[in-house]
Amino acid sequence: MPMLIAVTLMWAFSFSLIGVYLAGQVDAWFSVLIRVALATLVFLPFLKLGQIKVKVALQLMLCGAFQLGIMYGFYYQSFLYLSVPEVLLFTVMTPIYITLFNDLLDRQLNIGFILSSLLAVIGAITIRYQGIDEGFLTGLLIVQAANICFAVGQVSYKRTLAKEPTDLPQRTVFGWFFIGALTVVTPCYLLLGNPDKLPTTSLQWTILVYLGIVASGLGYFAWNKGATQVSVGTLAVANNLLIPAGIIVNVIFWNRDADIVRLTIGGTIILLALIVNNKFHQKSQQNKTANC
Repeated sequence: MPMLIAVTLMWAFSFSLIGVYLAGQVDAWFSVLIRVALATLVFLPFLKLGQIKVKVALQLMLCGAFQLGIMYGFYYQSFLYLSVPEVLLFTVMTPIYITLFNDLLDRQLNIGFILSSLLAVIGAITIRYQGIDEGFLTGLLIVQAANICFAVGQVSYKRTLAKEPTDLPQRTVFGWFFIGALTVVTPCYLLLGNPDKLPTTSLQWTILVYLGIVASGLGYFAWNKGATQVSVGTLAVANNLLIPAGIIVNVIFWNRDADIVRLTIGGTIILLALIVNNKFHQKSQQNKTANC
C-alpha cells in the first residue's frame, strides 16, 4: 500500500499538466506515443529474454495494451470535453470495474454493480446539471472507456504475475508491458495523429519527458508491482486515492474558480457508489469463502 500511495502523489500532478499544457495544444496521440516510447526505453535494459514463457510475455503485452495503450487513447481525448476535476471525479468508477472484472473472471456477479453505476451517473449529472450537453456526455463515456481499460489491465497483470514464481524480479519482465502498449499507440499515431500539432515550447517537451520517464515508466512499474502485493479490494480503494489528491492540486495551482460546492456534492454521491460496490463485493467474497 505505501508504494501505491507514493505513486498516487506522483500522479496527482499529471492530470493538471495534461489538461493545462497539452490538451488541445499537442496532438493527443503524439503525447501518448512519446510517453509510452520513453517508458519502454527505461525498462528495455532490464528486459531478459527467456526469463518467462512466451505465453506469459504475450499476456503482459496484452495488459500493457489495455492498461496503457488503449487507455491513454481514451484518456487524453477526454480532456477535450471535460475539465480536469471532472475527469478526476469520473475515474471513480475504476474500482467498480476492477471488482466487476475480477468477479467475472471468478465466474460470479457483483449485483451491486448496477446500483453503484446508477449512483455514479447521478453524481456526474449533479456536477454539471446546468450544463449537460453532447460534449459532456461524450467526455463522460470516454472516461468510462479509459476506466475499463485501466481496470482490465490492473486485474490481468495481478492475476498473471500471481501464477509466476514469487522470486521473479518484475523489473526484468516489465518491459513486455510497455512493448504491448507501444504496439497499440504506434499505429494509432500513424493513422490518427496530427503531425501539425507537435510540441512548440520547451515546457511542453519537458512535461512529456517527465510524464514518459517518471509518471509512466517508474510510476506504472511501482503501481503494478504494488498491485501484486495487495488484495483486489485494497487495489480498488487505492485507485480512488488519486481523486482528492488530483483535485486539490488542480484547484490550488490552476483552477481556483472551480465550483467547489457542486464538485463536493457530486463527488460525494459518486463516492457513495464506490461504498455500495465495495459492500456488495465484500459480501460476495465472504459467501465465496463460506462455500469453500
